[in-house]
Amino acid sequence: VQLQASGGGLVQAGGSLRLSCTATGRTFSDFNMAWFRQAPGKEREFVAAISWGGRDTYYLDSVKGRFTISRDNAKNTMSLQMNSLKPEDTAVYFCAAKGWSGAVLYTERQRYAYWGQGTQVTVSS
Repeated sequence: VQLQASGGGLVQAGGSLRLSCTATGRTFSDFNMAWFRQAPGKEREFVAAISWGGRDTYYLDSVKGRFTISRDNAKNTMSLQMNSLKPEDTAVYFCAAKGWSGAVLYTERQRYAYWGQGTQVTVSS
């Protein structure tokens, strides 16, 4: 599967952005999906994950209540709605896919075999 992330940009603290990830090449519902991010000089970290059907989600503690992950299997897309953004959310955001694992969601980047190219999110204070 090929992944294309989009929707990043520059926003002031407290603002919102919506990231999208479009998948091509394989049946989208065959994959559990996730968002990761990488800030300059830091390791890539897990942000949110969603099960193949969208019923199950899991979030990094620091984004709970502010970010919402969702997917539309009919459109082969996944989204990350980011509200109340903070300067510490500044990073390159990547979408990732792993083979179907039901309701089991993983936070380890090594579990994900497919990655998009990343989209920059910058939050100014």
